[in-house]
Amino acid sequence: MNDLQGEHEIKQLTAKTIDDFGEQWSNYKENPGLYGSRDLLPDLFGPLLPLDEIKDATVAEIGSGTGRIINMLLDAGVKHALAIEPATGAFLVLKENTEQRKEKISYLQKQGDEIPENEQLDFIFSIGVIHHIPDPVPVMNAAYKALKPGGKMLVWVYGHEGNELYLSVAEPLRKITKILPHALLVVLTWILSIFLDLYIAFCRFIPLPMHTYMRNVLAKWTPSVRRMTIYDQLNPAYAKYYKKEEAEKLFTESGFKDVQSFHRHEYSWSVIGTK
Repeated sequence: MNDLQGEHEIKQLTAKTIDDFGEQWSNYKENPGLYGSRDLLPDLFGPLLPLDEIKDATVAEIGSGTGRIINMLLDAGVKHALAIEPATGAFLVLKENTEQRKEKISYLQKQGDEIPENEQLDFIFSIGVIHHIPDPVPVMNAAYKALKPGGKMLVWVYGHEGNELYLSVAEPLRKITKILPHALLVVLTWILSIFLDLYIAFCRFIPLPMHTYMRNVLAKWTPSVRRMTIYDQLNPAYAKYYKKEEAEKLFTESGFKDVQSFHRHEYSWSVIGTK
């Protein structure tokens, strides 16, 4: 496969993944309870970024979806946020879910590599998005250029470490589920949610894989959010589970310094770097 063919395939896969999330967030619009609360931010950031540091900051989020993280950041005291979301369906939901605080938000219906340069941003966040971008390097480069000197970028991505058993089941299943129509995938999600609820119950008594995450996070989410989480795992055309060195390399190759990572619940990586 030559470079042009490879570039074309990446663009197709990127477009399909964006469309998948446009449909997903058009159907899963709400962010109830802990799932949409600022109280989840310290869990996502870990020791990498104290919540006090983002107060009165100017920030951007790459892949804003339904506005969940944007609302959380504003609840944490962010002064102004640039919400970037390429999918039309999701973009409409994003604006609807943030309507009451739109004076603190700028909206940009673009892909992550189209952030305007020299935005002089204090922080850029991308939570649960980079692992769905087939070629994230242009996104990281654009983010670096949009930050002010000393500004920071924090991303959260699926981790490879800690997910080996899960991936042995999920990856073969995804070959089927990512091509299923929405209605059939919803039915499958309801069925799998029964097994997830049982697994969470067992984790209260047995130290099964990911038991800490199951007890401390998923168990506190509403049933509808847990079903959405299953859908989110099975739906997108592209998903990558990053090893620690791969996640950190995204930052160092784009020029970020002082790159640090945190193995969140031993199944995912939160990573931060400074311009």
